[in-house]
Amino acid sequence: MRIATFNLHAGVDGWGRPTAALEGLIGLKPDVAILPEVWRGDSGTDMFVEATRGLRANGEFVKLAQAERVHSEFGGRFWQPLSAHLSGEHGLYFSEHRPLKSAQLKKRGSGTTVETGRWGLGLLSSFPISRSEVHELGRLPREKVNRALIVSHLIDPASGREFVVAAIHGAHISHGSYRLYRKVRDILDLIPESIPVILGGDFNAWRPWVRVFFPKWRHVAKHRTWPARFPHSQIDHLLARGPWRIIDSGSKNFGSDHRVLYCDLEL
Repeated sequence: MRIATFNLHAGVDGWGRPTAALEGLIGLKPDVAILPEVWRGDSGTDMFVEATRGLRANGEFVKLAQAERVHSEFGGRFWQPLSAHLSGEHGLYFSEHRPLKSAQLKKRGSGTTVETGRWGLGLLSSFPISRSEVHELGRLPREKVNRALIVSHLIDPASGREFVVAAIHGAHISHGSYRLYRKVRDILDLIPESIPVILGGDFNAWRPWVRVFFPKWRHVAKHRTWPARFPHSQIDHLLARGPWRIIDSGSKNFGSDHRVLYCDLEL
Protein backbone atom coordinates (compact mmCIF):
# COMPACT_ATOMS: atom_id res chain seq x y z
CA MET A 1 0.00 0.00 0.00
CA ARG A 2 1.10 3.57 -0.62
CA ILE A 3 0.58 6.11 2.17
CA ALA A 4 1.22 9.81 1.59
CA THR A 5 1.04 13.03 3.57
CA PHE A 6 0.92 16.37 1.78
CA ASN A 7 0.39 19.87 3.13
CA LEU A 8 -1.66 21.36 0.27
CA HIS A 9 -1.61 24.99 1.48
CA ALA A 10 -5.19 25.34 0.23
CA GLY A 11 -4.07 24.99 -3.39
CA VAL A 12 -2.41 28.43 -3.61
CA ASP A 13 1.06 29.82 -3.05
CA GLY A 14 1.99 32.63 -0.69
CA TRP A 15 0.76 35.23 -3.19
CA GLY A 16 -2.57 33.50 -3.85
CA ARG A 17 -1.56 32.02 -7.20
CA PRO A 18 -3.05 28.56 -7.91
CA THR A 19 -0.73 25.55 -7.64
CA ALA A 20 -0.91 22.02 -9.02
CA ALA A 21 -0.55 20.45 -5.56
CA LEU A 22 -3.80 18.49 -5.63
CA GLU A 23 -3.23 17.22 -9.17
CA GLY A 24 0.24 16.07 -8.16
CA LEU A 25 -1.12 14.18 -5.18
CA ILE A 26 -3.77 12.44 -7.27
CA GLY A 27 -1.13 11.46 -9.83
CA LEU A 28 0.92 9.83 -7.07
CA LYS A 29 -2.04 7.43 -6.52
CA PRO A 30 -1.77 6.86 -2.76
CA ASP A 31 -4.07 4.27 -1.19
CA VAL A 32 -4.18 6.43 1.95
CA ALA A 33 -3.72 10.22 1.88
CA ILE A 34 -3.24 12.57 4.82
CA LEU A 35 -4.13 16.14 3.85
CA PRO A 36 -3.07 19.02 6.10
CA GLU A 37 -4.31 22.44 4.93
CA VAL A 38 -6.99 21.09 2.62
CA TRP A 39 -9.44 23.78 1.49
CA ARG A 40 -13.23 23.61 1.30
CA GLY A 41 -14.54 26.84 -0.19
CA ASP A 42 -17.98 28.15 0.67
CA SER A 43 -18.73 29.06 -2.94
CA GLY A 44 -15.99 27.54 -5.07
CA THR A 45 -13.20 24.99 -4.85
CA ASP A 46 -13.68 22.00 -2.56
CA MET A 47 -10.31 20.24 -2.56
CA PHE A 48 -11.52 17.49 -0.24
CA VAL A 49 -14.29 16.47 -2.65
CA GLU A 50 -11.91 16.70 -5.61
CA ALA A 51 -9.38 14.48 -3.82
CA THR A 52 -12.12 12.02 -2.89
CA ARG A 53 -13.14 11.71 -6.53
CA GLY A 54 -9.62 11.71 -7.96
CA LEU A 55 -8.38 9.01 -5.58
CA ARG A 56 -11.70 7.10 -5.56
CA ALA A 57 -11.54 7.23 -1.81
CA ASN A 58 -13.58 8.01 1.27
CA GLY A 59 -12.61 9.56 4.52
CA GLU A 60 -12.86 12.22 7.17
CA PHE A 61 -12.47 15.99 7.22
CA VAL A 62 -12.18 18.22 10.27
CA LYS A 63 -12.35 22.00 10.10
CA LEU A 64 -9.50 23.69 11.96
CA ALA A 65 -10.32 27.28 11.03
CA GLN A 66 -12.68 29.49 9.08
CA ALA A 67 -10.43 31.35 6.67
CA GLU A 68 -10.17 33.46 3.54
CA ARG A 69 -8.27 32.37 0.44
CA VAL A 70 -7.03 34.86 -2.12
CA HIS A 71 -6.94 33.88 -5.78
CA SER A 72 -4.49 36.03 -7.71
CA GLU A 73 -2.52 35.81 -10.95
CA PHE A 74 0.16 38.19 -9.73
CA GLY A 75 3.17 37.82 -7.45
CA GLY A 76 6.94 37.81 -7.19
CA ARG A 77 9.48 35.29 -8.43
CA PHE A 78 9.57 33.43 -5.11
CA TRP A 79 6.88 31.14 -3.71
CA GLN A 80 5.85 33.81 -1.20
CA PRO A 81 6.93 37.36 -0.29
CA LEU A 82 10.37 37.50 1.26
CA SER A 83 8.86 39.20 4.31
CA ALA A 84 6.15 36.55 4.77
CA HIS A 85 7.58 35.07 7.98
CA LEU A 86 7.52 38.52 9.59
CA SER A 87 4.49 40.28 8.11
CA GLY A 88 2.44 37.36 6.76
CA GLU A 89 1.77 35.91 3.34
CA HIS A 90 -0.80 37.08 0.78
CA GLY A 91 -2.61 33.81 0.05
CA LEU A 92 -4.43 32.79 3.26
CA TYR A 93 -5.93 34.89 6.04
CA PHE A 94 -7.22 33.77 9.42
CA SER A 95 -9.40 36.17 11.41
CA GLU A 96 -11.62 33.76 13.36
CA HIS A 97 -9.72 34.24 16.62
CA ARG A 98 -7.68 37.39 15.92
CA PRO A 99 -8.68 40.41 13.82
CA LEU A 100 -6.55 41.16 10.77
CA LYS A 101 -4.19 44.10 11.02
CA SER A 102 -4.63 47.06 8.70
CA ALA A 103 -1.63 46.00 6.59
CA GLN A 104 -3.14 42.53 6.18
CA LEU A 105 -6.50 43.97 5.18
CA LYS A 106 -4.77 46.04 2.53
CA LYS A 107 -2.91 43.03 1.16
CA ARG A 108 -6.05 40.92 1.11
CA GLY A 109 -7.92 43.60 -0.77
CA SER A 110 -5.30 43.54 -3.55
CA GLY A 111 -6.18 39.94 -4.46
CA THR A 112 -8.15 39.19 -7.62
CA THR A 113 -10.82 37.32 -5.64
CA VAL A 114 -11.29 36.45 -1.98
CA GLU A 115 -13.20 33.32 -1.02
CA THR A 116 -14.29 32.30 2.46
CA GLY A 117 -14.13 28.67 3.44
CA ARG A 118 -12.98 25.96 5.81
CA TRP A 119 -9.28 25.24 6.23
CA GLY A 120 -8.64 21.89 7.79
CA LEU A 121 -7.25 18.38 7.94
CA GLY A 122 -8.34 15.41 5.85
CA LEU A 123 -7.71 11.68 5.78
CA LEU A 124 -8.73 9.65 2.72
CA SER A 125 -8.55 5.92 2.02
CA SER A 126 -9.39 3.75 -0.97
CA PHE A 127 -9.39 0.81 1.47
CA PRO A 128 -12.52 -0.04 3.49
CA ILE A 129 -12.93 2.12 6.61
CA SER A 130 -14.58 0.37 9.56
CA ARG A 131 -14.79 3.53 11.66
CA SER A 132 -13.22 6.97 12.14
CA GLU A 133 -12.88 9.24 15.15
CA VAL A 134 -11.97 12.91 15.43
CA HIS A 135 -10.20 13.97 18.62
CA GLU A 136 -10.28 17.72 19.22
CA LEU A 137 -6.94 18.95 20.58
CA GLY A 138 -7.95 22.57 21.17
CA ARG A 139 -6.17 25.81 20.30
CA LEU A 140 -2.87 26.90 21.81
CA PRO A 141 -2.68 30.51 23.10
CA ARG A 142 -0.33 31.72 20.34
CA GLU A 143 -2.23 30.02 17.53
CA LYS A 144 -4.85 31.34 15.09
CA VAL A 145 -6.26 27.86 14.36
CA ASN A 146 -7.50 24.79 16.21
CA ARG A 147 -5.83 21.38 16.11
CA ALA A 148 -7.26 17.87 15.88
CA LEU A 149 -6.32 14.23 15.38
CA ILE A 150 -8.16 11.95 12.94
CA VAL A 151 -7.98 8.22 13.74
CA SER A 152 -9.33 5.82 11.09
CA HIS A 153 -9.55 2.03 11.34
CA LEU A 154 -8.94 0.45 7.93
CA ILE A 155 -8.89 -3.04 6.43
CA ASP A 156 -5.94 -4.16 4.32
CA PRO A 157 -7.45 -5.98 1.30
CA ALA A 158 -4.28 -8.03 0.74
CA SER A 159 -4.18 -9.59 4.21
CA GLY A 160 -7.63 -8.83 5.61
CA ARG A 161 -5.96 -7.31 8.67
CA GLU A 162 -7.15 -4.24 10.50
CA PHE A 163 -4.77 -1.33 10.82
CA VAL A 164 -5.06 2.29 11.93
CA VAL A 165 -3.98 5.52 10.25
CA ALA A 166 -3.89 8.69 12.33
CA ALA A 167 -3.58 12.16 10.77
CA ILE A 168 -2.22 15.29 12.45
CA HIS A 169 -1.30 18.87 11.55
CA GLY A 170 0.69 20.03 14.53
CA ALA A 171 1.63 23.45 15.80
CA HIS A 172 5.18 24.77 15.85
CA ILE A 173 7.32 23.86 18.85
CA SER A 174 7.63 27.57 19.64
CA HIS A 175 3.83 27.65 20.04
CA GLY A 176 3.79 24.76 22.51
CA SER A 177 3.16 21.75 20.26
CA TYR A 178 4.67 19.38 22.85
CA ARG A 179 1.39 19.79 24.76
CA LEU A 180 -0.56 18.55 21.73
CA TYR A 181 1.77 15.65 21.04
CA ARG A 182 1.45 14.46 24.62
CA LYS A 183 -2.31 14.23 24.05
CA VAL A 184 -1.81 12.47 20.71
CA ARG A 185 0.52 9.91 22.30
CA ASP A 186 -1.99 9.21 25.06
CA ILE A 187 -4.81 8.73 22.52
CA LEU A 188 -2.80 6.33 20.35
CA ASP A 189 -1.53 4.38 23.35
CA LEU A 190 -5.13 3.25 23.88
CA ILE A 191 -5.03 1.31 20.60
CA PRO A 192 -4.06 -2.33 21.32
CA GLU A 193 -0.47 -3.10 20.34
CA SER A 194 -1.74 -6.00 18.22
CA ILE A 195 -3.15 -3.43 15.73
CA PRO A 196 -0.56 -1.86 13.39
CA VAL A 197 -0.67 1.95 13.29
CA ILE A 198 0.62 4.69 10.98
CA LEU A 199 0.78 8.27 12.27
CA GLY A 200 1.42 10.93 9.65
CA GLY A 201 1.09 14.57 8.77
CA ASP A 202 2.75 17.96 9.02
CA PHE A 203 4.36 17.95 12.48
CA ASN A 204 6.09 21.33 12.11
CA ALA A 205 8.98 19.66 13.94
CA TRP A 206 12.31 18.15 12.93
CA ARG A 207 12.95 14.43 13.19
CA PRO A 208 14.96 14.58 16.47
CA TRP A 209 12.06 16.34 18.19
CA VAL A 210 9.58 13.83 16.81
CA ARG A 211 11.71 11.00 18.23
CA VAL A 212 11.45 12.67 21.64
CA PHE A 213 7.67 13.01 21.35
CA PHE A 214 7.14 9.45 20.01
CA PRO A 215 10.06 7.32 21.25
CA LYS A 216 8.39 3.95 20.56
CA TRP A 217 7.67 4.72 16.89
CA ARG A 218 9.90 4.40 13.82
CA HIS A 219 10.18 6.65 10.78
CA VAL A 220 9.27 4.87 7.55
CA ALA A 221 10.14 7.77 5.21
CA LYS A 222 13.23 9.91 5.80
CA HIS A 223 13.29 12.70 3.24
CA ARG A 224 13.55 16.49 3.42
CA THR A 225 10.19 18.12 2.79
CA TRP A 226 10.54 21.86 3.50
CA PRO A 227 10.79 24.28 1.82
CA ALA A 228 9.64 22.40 -1.24
CA ARG A 229 11.89 23.87 -3.92
CA PHE A 230 15.19 23.52 -2.03
CA PRO A 231 14.35 21.45 1.07
CA HIS A 232 16.75 21.54 3.99
CA SER A 233 14.50 20.00 6.69
CA GLN A 234 12.00 17.23 7.24
CA ILE A 235 8.95 18.50 9.12
CA ASP A 236 6.41 16.14 7.53
CA HIS A 237 6.57 12.59 8.86
CA LEU A 238 5.19 9.08 8.56
CA LEU A 239 5.65 7.04 11.74
CA ALA A 240 4.88 3.35 12.18
CA ARG A 241 4.10 1.01 15.04
CA GLY A 242 3.81 -2.68 14.32
CA PRO A 243 5.03 -5.19 11.70
CA TRP A 244 5.34 -2.94 8.67
CA ARG A 245 7.83 -3.72 5.88
CA ILE A 246 9.16 -0.72 3.95
CA ILE A 247 9.27 -1.27 0.19
CA ASP A 248 10.04 2.25 -1.00
CA SER A 249 9.69 5.90 0.03
CA GLY A 250 10.28 9.35 -1.38
CA SER A 251 9.26 13.00 -1.63
CA LYS A 252 8.21 15.15 -4.58
CA ASN A 253 7.60 18.83 -5.26
CA PHE A 254 4.11 19.53 -6.61
CA GLY A 255 3.90 23.28 -6.01
CA SER A 256 3.01 23.63 -2.33
CA ASP A 257 5.48 25.03 0.21
CA HIS A 258 5.96 21.44 1.48
CA ARG A 259 6.91 18.39 -0.53
CA VAL A 260 4.62 15.39 -0.53
CA LEU A 261 6.07 12.54 1.56
CA TYR A 262 5.11 8.98 0.67
CA CYS A 263 5.96 5.42 1.59
CA ASP A 264 5.12 2.04 0.07
CA LEU A 265 4.47 -0.44 2.88
CA GLU A 266 3.40 -4.02 3.39
CA LEU A 267 1.89 -5.68 6.45
